Amino acid sequence: MKKIVMSIVALTATTALMAGVNAAACTGCHGADWSKKALGKGLDVSQMTHKEIADSLIGYKNGTYGRAMKGLMKGQVAKYSDADLEAFAQTIGK
Repeated sequence: MKKIVMSIVALTATTALMAGVNAAACTGCHGADWSKKALGKGLDVSQMTHKEIADSLIGYKNGTYGRAMKGLMKGQVAKYSDADLEAFAQTIGK
């Protein structure tokens, strides 16, 4: 089971890197399977659609989305292009 989980994590990280986003920074708070509520306040990203993820990441970047984690997330995504964030969103969620 551990090998399967590690393979999924490696595949997700590789796919995310192809999208230009550092997934390790994300999984540190959201968990390897994206189901952890970041710092107890975030959403369960694994239950979000690709579009919801892309919209929220771009919204964090533009300052038009977010609640308690808005400031932290803006800093995490500010360096990425909208295209990078959209491509990354396709690697997680539903």
